[in-house]
Amino acid sequence: MTIRSAGILLHRTSNSGELQLWIAHMGGPFWARKDQHAWSIPKGEFLDDEDPLVAAKREFAEEIGSAAPAASYELLGVFRQPSGKLITAYAAEATDFQPEQIISNTFPMEWPKGSGVIKDFPEIDDARWFEEAEARTKLVKGQLPIVDALVRHLGGESL
Repeated sequence: MTIRSAGILLHRTSNSGELQLWIAHMGGPFWARKDQHAWSIPKGEFLDDEDPLVAAKREFAEEIGSAAPAASYELLGVFRQPSGKLITAYAAEATDFQPEQIISNTFPMEWPKGSGVIKDFPEIDDARWFEEAEARTKLVKGQLPIVDALVRHLGGESL
């Protein structure tokens, strides 16, 4: 059975005219000391009978701690990840989106591995705006086609 996720890629244009993307650093001990290719669009799994946009907005709120902004959401497409997971990605312009803090839901995990101790870790431990070129170095590689689709959608050329 294929795992399906839905996510939101917010974008805006900086004062200097640069495309900026809102992305999130993945939480937990595996990602704790990683920065390059350790960020993701806010996303999460959804069920077959669930509307992907509704799921994307729910997952955004759970991971960021703020509701997805009121905006016009556009489907960018469905993107297969190296793991086989399918991400249904939406984009929206959100010029004023800037939550005061990131409060993510958590997941339980044995840590340190083999210790028998279960700890809770945030799914997301940071999220912020990055200019497109820097966001491309931070996003997990499998999500770069989502950025390419956004750039095409906005009428530009991918880097």
